[in-house]
Amino acid sequence: MATQDTVGARAAAPPGASFRTTELANGLRVLTREVRERPLVGVWMWYRVGGRNELPGITGVSHWVEHMLFKGGKRFGKGEITKEVTRRGGALNAFTWIDCTAYFETLPSSEIDLSLAIQSDRVYDTQIDAGEAESERTVVISEREGSENYPEFWLREEIQAVAFREHPYRLGVIGPKSDLRAMTREDLFAHYKRHYMTNNATLVIAGDFETDRLLERVHAEFDPLPAGELPPALRIEEPQQTGERRVVVRRPGPTRYVQIAYRAPAASDPDAAPMVLLTSVLSGASSPIAWGGARGLGRSSRLYRRLVDGELATEASASFDLTQDPYLFTVDATLRVGVDGQKVEQALLEEVDRIARDGVSDEELERTRRQLRAQVVYSLEGVTNQGFALGFMDLVARDAAAWETFPLRLQGVTSEEIRTVAKKYLVEQNRTVGWFHPSNGGSEAAA
Repeated sequence: MATQDTVGARAAAPPGASFRTTELANGLRVLTREVRERPLVGVWMWYRVGGRNELPGITGVSHWVEHMLFKGGKRFGKGEITKEVTRRGGALNAFTWIDCTAYFETLPSSEIDLSLAIQSDRVYDTQIDAGEAESERTVVISEREGSENYPEFWLREEIQAVAFREHPYRLGVIGPKSDLRAMTREDLFAHYKRHYMTNNATLVIAGDFETDRLLERVHAEFDPLPAGELPPALRIEEPQQTGERRVVVRRPGPTRYVQIAYRAPAASDPDAAPMVLLTSVLSGASSPIAWGGARGLGRSSRLYRRLVDGELATEASASFDLTQDPYLFTVDATLRVGVDGQKVEQALLEEVDRIARDGVSDEELERTRRQLRAQVVYSLEGVTNQGFALGFMDLVARDAAAWETFPLRLQGVTSEEIRTVAKKYLVEQNRTVGWFHPSNGGSEAAA
């Protein structure tokens, strides 16, 4: 049995730990990280399929398939996966995103065989029963309808569709109701068979185990599974934007919202780290490698001081996600009642332009680094979070060691680098401006 092991750099939490990369003969990539503080283990399975792998007509299929994989396969029947994990004192969940679909279980380390069996059963043996698929249709439509209660969802969806002309990032994750109503069990099953295979997945295990013994169990569970025929690589490259784009959404809602989105670099780009610092300066520090990590209030951030303290908005923020392909950097605000919308948009643009012109002071940069460092440390508490960070950075940055090296890189970002990326990306021809106006009457709808 051919395997290739490499040892990663020293880990940040806890000190002295390391991770190991092993590739099975069937192409399954395995990342293991010993964390011996508590008798727990976090097991993640990452599939390289998400919104970026979908086409119009089946938008939302990855998310729907994720739901179906909790229905069981050959070894676990309906409801048994959740039942077996919870009765052993564990927790489990999954998520679908534009770049991936991921599943995890957190269990006592003595129960790791259960998690390996669950993940192995999912690779090829989920049947996707027609009746269960039809029942789940109601669930995924209800999930979309829950998101539709928030005006920000409608605005973000419209901006995404306008900011991208070619790349499937324009389609999002959850899909429109038209696709969710039209898709069939055969669409779900075909998508599952096309993307769920050992050589399109990465297994990440962090926790209380001895690596060599654990790998014996991994080999025993996964070696019998054959490699599949990989789907074609995504080769769509979004053309350069040549001018500002604008969109207006009018629907029932409580107030007005504005969001300005700029096309931004991928996680593997050297500009990604300065973009994270730029986001933190504008909006407050938040760990870019977090799984459920807390976000700072950002009361000392530039957007908060200018728009919230300045009584133009009740909320203001900036965001930049680490993604496989170039995605978006955004600034947004929730307007106060009676405020001139043009003043709010202008304030957002002025704060962005001020950084591009002047950069940030040494004092502000050091404060932002300190806040960001604290957020990253907090986000790496526990084996589940560490497993997430390791697998996530392996996927989006294409480098498992980036879960350690990227936070270190953040601490070395200079004011000049922040100013440079602001000048490079946050420019008029690279932006899409979106407004949400309530359509349910009143002064806000007319403002």
